[in-house]
Amino acid sequence: ASSAALAEADLVVAFDWVDPAGTLAQAGCRAEVVDITLDHHLTNGWSLDHMGVMPKRMHLSTLPDIAVAALIETLGTAPGAPASAVPTAPTLNYDPTDGPMSMAGFAAALGEGLRGEDVSFIRLPLGWDGSFWNFRHPLDYLGYDGGAGIGSGPGMTVGAALALRDTGRLAVSVMGDGDLMMGASALWTGAKHGAPFLAVICNNRSYYNDEVHQERVARTRSRPVENKSVGQAIADPDIDIAAIARAQGVEAVGPIQTQADLVDALVAGRAAVAGERPFLVDARVEPGYSEAMSKGMTET
Repeated sequence: ASSAALAEADLVVAFDWVDPAGTLAQAGCRAEVVDITLDHHLTNGWSLDHMGVMPKRMHLSTLPDIAVAALIETLGTAPGAPASAVPTAPTLNYDPTDGPMSMAGFAAALGEGLRGEDVSFIRLPLGWDGSFWNFRHPLDYLGYDGGAGIGSGPGMTVGAALALRDTGRLAVSVMGDGDLMMGASALWTGAKHGAPFLAVICNNRSYYNDEVHQERVARTRSRPVENKSVGQAIADPDIDIAAIARAQGVEAVGPIQTQADLVDALVAGRAAVAGERPFLVDARVEPGYSEAMSKGMTET
């Protein structure tokens, strides 16, 4: 639906969007663009680590919230419904008998286990679909690290949890197993300083994003698709992530296999965080993406 709307648009206003050139090209959008961002400061010819450069009808060199405030004042627009009027729970069906968990099932259990909490997501995995949760406020999701890498999740989790300590929000970090394992020592720092976070490991036993990429490359180059997991699978043996967390001084449970057990673990985690203690849940999720994301990647 988003791609169709972009393809039919006459004008697109991008509020600090990541890689707008790639997004618009993927959607087949040929509309004129107004880009509101400071990202141009990253553009140079030395490292070429910026995203694609696109033609723009107008570029506003400012932060999006400043531009939005000015637009509201100029247009005389009043604020809409208060954030509290928008439900936070995802529009996904929670099924306590469901087992092995898909990404959608995992998100449904997350919504059930966190129901009623004012949540700040510090991190979300690559396979997360934006429709899984209703975001109402800038602190609902703190965003990715911007480096397109992995390993920063544990450190971001500890730092953000300390920063959120007096906000009344529950700091929740949903990390992949690979992301956690590349920076697991940060959990000790969280235990040392009493960082109140709930870390939920979306554990698919793989660097699955790269498996998808390697499968696509294998098909393109007529190579064996069954080799896609070589160097990417994190299994045989599986890693006992809960044991690693406990070794760092963090209370932990897992591996969790079902939605019902995940809800129970989240309730226990909420109690720990309320007591100013970090808590980790190792939740086993089946490798894969949501149906909508899988369709998009296939078309790409």
